[in-house]
Amino acid sequence: MKMKLRKPVLFLLLVTVFAPIVLYTDTLGTYFTSPSSSRTEFIEDLSTFTFGGDVRPLNVLPQESSTSLKEPRGDVYSEISSQTLSNASDTLGSEDARKTRQLTEESLKHQTATGSSNDGVEVAMNGNHISQVTDNLHEPQQTDKTSPKLVSAGKDESIAMETNSKKKTSPTDPNQTLDSTKTETRHDQHTVQTSGKVVSGETARGKDEERNAQIVPPDARVRQLKDQLIRAKVYLSLSATRSNPHFIRELRLRIKESLRALGEATKDSDLSRSANEKLKAMEQTLAKGKQIQDDCATIVKKLRAMLHSAEEQLRVHKKQTLYLTHLTAKTLPKGLHCLPLRLSTEYFKLNSSQQHFPHQENLENPKLYHYALFSDNILAAAVVVNSTVSHAKDPSKHVFHIVTDRLNFAAMRMWFLANQPKYATVDVQCVEEFTWLNSSYSPVLKQLNSQSMIDYYFRSRADSDPNVKFRNPKYLSIMNHLRFYLPEIFPKLDKVLFLDDDIVVQKDLGGLWSLDLKGKVIGVVETCGESFHRFDRYLNFSNPLISENFDPRACGWAFGMNIIDLNEWRRQNITEVYHSWQNRNHERQLWKLGTLPPGLITFWKRTYALDRSWHVLGLGYNPNVSQKDIQRAAVIHYNGNLKPWLEISIPKFRDYWSKFVDYDQTFLRECNINKLGGS
Repeated sequence: MKMKLRKPVLFLLLVTVFAPIVLYTDTLGTYFTSPSSSRTEFIEDLSTFTFGGDVRPLNVLPQESSTSLKEPRGDVYSEISSQTLSNASDTLGSEDARKTRQLTEESLKHQTATGSSNDGVEVAMNGNHISQVTDNLHEPQQTDKTSPKLVSAGKDESIAMETNSKKKTSPTDPNQTLDSTKTETRHDQHTVQTSGKVVSGETARGKDEERNAQIVPPDARVRQLKDQLIRAKVYLSLSATRSNPHFIRELRLRIKESLRALGEATKDSDLSRSANEKLKAMEQTLAKGKQIQDDCATIVKKLRAMLHSAEEQLRVHKKQTLYLTHLTAKTLPKGLHCLPLRLSTEYFKLNSSQQHFPHQENLENPKLYHYALFSDNILAAAVVVNSTVSHAKDPSKHVFHIVTDRLNFAAMRMWFLANQPKYATVDVQCVEEFTWLNSSYSPVLKQLNSQSMIDYYFRSRADSDPNVKFRNPKYLSIMNHLRFYLPEIFPKLDKVLFLDDDIVVQKDLGGLWSLDLKGKVIGVVETCGESFHRFDRYLNFSNPLISENFDPRACGWAFGMNIIDLNEWRRQNITEVYHSWQNRNHERQLWKLGTLPPGLITFWKRTYALDRSWHVLGLGYNPNVSQKDIQRAAVIHYNGNLKPWLEISIPKFRDYWSKFVDYDQTFLRECNINKLGGS
């Protein structure tokens, strides 16, 4: 009887124990239906793995599609056990984080072992993001407080993940499960990688800010000492502090000590060892002054007065510097004054047959390359001729027409008789021999000889024009205006290249004569790359004659190297245009003085723009002229006051000019003309 009862009891016991397992879990069903897939399920994407029943992406690792891989990275299998499924609803804790890091390290090691070089580079670049991203993923409480939107998004994402995990355990549609898992993995991966980049960017910016904050200027203490001296001078002039003789005596002592410690130092390394002590002592004394006079309004008022005084002194010094610079630029050095005297003496020792230049038949040959050079500077003219001939492909085709004044005529001829350029033709003329150029023909010559013009140049400094450069006495010379009479000077020539005497030629210029000027009169290099080189800088647009005929924003250009079509000049009667505008400007109401303003007017809409590499300007005033532009230039121009034959010239630009001067020449040695130091 007992045996009969035992069997039913055991049966009921088995039913009550194992029935819940069968009803509430899919372990046995899964085991019998797909044993192979459950035990050895192949995970194709290394960036996903099953942990705690959820499909988790390795978001910190770089993702690649399986189709782009040439060989498998390794086989990773996931064994879905009953223990794994039972923990499906658990959240990631500290143990989960540890396992995540372990799986990440193992995957990195596996990629290194299989020789994936490309992924190795990406992992190395993103290695700093791993700890940041995993830590951020395991801080749900902080996210709840700071960003409610992120919390709701996290809840929705967890619900989606649970749904996908349930679908994956169902054997009905494995392909759909795999697709949904991959889609979710890519989405999570993109999100976390983006956040990782943001965190990395913020970290990098923070490090840069800390690094910049730690950088100390090399003149920090020098600035502090100067600031202390300014504050000390303020306290010396305040009535409240001046009533305290003990403080004033101490402050003056500190000022002397600080000035002695500062000296000529421009950076902290130049300061003496006692500078720190003087700095601290001055700070203590200034603190006492602050206790005596704590009225900020009074101190600010005094500082403003000091600032105004300093600005006024700066203005005066700038004006004096400008005047002295112009004076130095127009003062002839002793050697250049000696040279024409020495040459003139030798010239008049020659007999008449020795005073003539060879190849005079080339002077009126229109098939040759003719240059017009108007100068009273012998050495400058020599450099122009020497540099041009040295770069000429065929020097025998080049003819130089030099015009100078009576004072330098003999010396200029003697120089080129003694230093004739090889194969080239040179001729020197005197401007006073141009009998056709007189005041009845030239309005500018009439103006230059007027008493009002002479007074304008030679009246006292106190009554001087604020723009000193327009008061240059060279404008009294007709030689400066000869460029407007080229057809009269060269009646049988078709084209001529006008050159200033402060230029250096660096390439063959023969190509300029073959240029088609498209019916224009003069070829120029425009200078309006900078806003101030436009017509409104040179002309008075408040006058209706100017404002009604010209554009204030029109591009300016420069004299110095200009190819001129003399036939077109004659056809358009340019000289008469020049005369008409000079007559209108007899009281200097349209422009001040000089040749560029009337040149802009005379050749208005008659200029042909040359490439900038033909003519590079600025070497006589701008030390920032590009070395690259100088090297590729056909002609470099020392326009400005810092001429290369003066000691005030820019040192780094001197060699371009001086290399065409033979300082061993007898006349130069006798006049003690030596090469100036370069950069």
